Amino acid sequence: MPPPEVNLGGGDSFTNALASGPAVLPARVDQHWRNREPIYPVAAAERGEHGAVVLLIHVDPDGAVAGIEVTATSGFRLLDRAAREAVQTWHFLPAVHDGKPVASAMPLRVLFELN
Repeated sequence: MPPPEVNLGGGDSFTNALASGPAVLPARVDQHWRNREPIYPVAAAERGEHGAVVLLIHVDPDGAVAGIEVTATSGFRLLDRAAREAVQTWHFLPAVHDGKPVASAMPLRVLFELN
């Protein structure tokens, strides 16, 4: 059986930061960092578990993850945990307010799909 693929989004993903106000650029995933994709748990794949997890990622001014909350569960504990564990190590470009990096929170949708 080939390994399942993880789809981290597309045109319908929730990737808009929650930072708002005049002269604010939202936080976003740092595409130049080697952020590893979530690993599809083998046990979840064997049981046919799939779905989307929406995380609220708290990004500090340095672009590191300060905290993660699951705001919408996939309905499967293993998938939710796999998404959190992967994103915990990611690096982000922080939100910028008036030219200075600031702490912010941004939603991110992680989609686990079986082929």
